[in-house]
Amino acid sequence: MEKILSAIAEPNRLNIIGLLRDTPCTVGEIAEQLQLRQPQVSKHLRVLSEVGLVVAEPVANKRIYKLRPQPLMKLDTWLEPYRQIWEERFDQLDDYLVKLQEKEDEE
Repeated sequence: MEKILSAIAEPNRLNIIGLLRDTPCTVGEIAEQLQLRQPQVSKHLRVLSEVGLVVAEPVANKRIYKLRPQPLMKLDTWLEPYRQIWEERFDQLDDYLVKLQEKEDEE
């Protein structure tokens, strides 16, 4: 989990993941979309590949990169307890705001 979090902590890598979420891309397409140099993109893709977030499929003389859902599902499972805490706190905030509104309506 730490390796995945470390990999996506870099903003360009997170942007690459966002781009690949919508469609598989070549290194050149990623570089063009994100306005990065191709060697930079290759370096970021290597890191993302090493942690299993992306996979490259050779097609003719190109490599098409696509997102792998399994590591992201692992991350989602890890985040679930925190999500529950956030939801409980938002529910408490909502209850508090309703009470405040009721007090204002009474006045």
